[in-house]
Amino acid sequence: MPAQIYHLIAFLIAAIVVLWTIPDVKKIGIKSGHLDKPGGRKVHQRPMVRLGGVSIFAGTFISLLIVWWLGGFANLPPDKEWQVCGVILGGVGFFLIGLTDDLLNLSPLVRLLIQIIVAAGAWKAGVSIDFVTIPTIGIVNLHWLSLPITVIWLVGMVNAINWIDGLDGLAAGVTGIAAVVMLFVSLFMHQPAAALIAAALAGAALGFLRYNFNPAQIFMGDGGSYFMGFTLAAVGVIGLVKVPAFTAVILPYLILAVPIVDMSAVILTRLRRGKLPWVADGHSHLHHRLLRVGLSHRLTVLFIYSLTLWVGSLALAIAGIPSGMTYACASSSLLSLAIWRVWKLSRQS
Repeated sequence: MPAQIYHLIAFLIAAIVVLWTIPDVKKIGIKSGHLDKPGGRKVHQRPMVRLGGVSIFAGTFISLLIVWWLGGFANLPPDKEWQVCGVILGGVGFFLIGLTDDLLNLSPLVRLLIQIIVAAGAWKAGVSIDFVTIPTIGIVNLHWLSLPITVIWLVGMVNAINWIDGLDGLAAGVTGIAAVVMLFVSLFMHQPAAALIAAALAGAALGFLRYNFNPAQIFMGDGGSYFMGFTLAAVGVIGLVKVPAFTAVILPYLILAVPIVDMSAVILTRLRRGKLPWVADGHSHLHHRLLRVGLSHRLTVLFIYSLTLWVGSLALAIAGIPSGMTYACASSSLLSLAIWRVWKLSRQS
């Protein structure tokens, strides 16, 4: 069977499982009373089930199990097998942290402590940033710095995806776009195992949009956002960062630039105001700023999609993928139209 078929199978199975299970998860959430109620800084106007992450996790996990059974992960060297297991087990761990928070409402410090422990376990399994490649210098081994740098990257991306999950379809769409870009870049870099995980995650995230795009019928909750954030970050590590080339090392940071920049800007803004970084204020995120400018809910989400497509297309071009520059130019045109629309609305408000 051609290798590319496995990636298509992974994508389709994940999407189908999500689409098939969401109605049942929604019914269970309503009966059990696990609803996200409106009020405060929240945008939605009616109670919503916030257990959609169960379907996202199930879709991705079942997809990878089936592809593994079909032979999609065959002939991997032992170190790659450990890395794939590290991604899967780490994903399970972060999903359970998020699901527990959805059900029991953990304190921020407890969540952070458990996240660090799970991320350290993933590092031990091989999901580790072991070196950086610097132009004119070459490969620089990180040695003992590998653990804190990897943990910061994994935990940081988990929370970055969680923080942008403030509008219908936003986190799922950004994750889906980023996962598709990682799929193509990983394949081009000859990292088929990472590409398979990215394909499954892309299918689950984009399938979830059927029920999550505005007006949403269900939310993913912390279980979904934690799982997607970790999986994106981990695929970036095992599929790109471990390739000894400077362009490969910077690609995951470029692909995920939108949530990274948003989280960094929010943290700096809160610190400037004398607030703790993890205390939500409902005013600092990019989507809040766009809503205040006058964009509608849907236009705000689509604008951030266009930003994600743009940085993703730049990553394709930098990776040297054929037609990558064409995609970059096309997405730049789309982004220019979106920026013009935002500017026009800001002038009217």
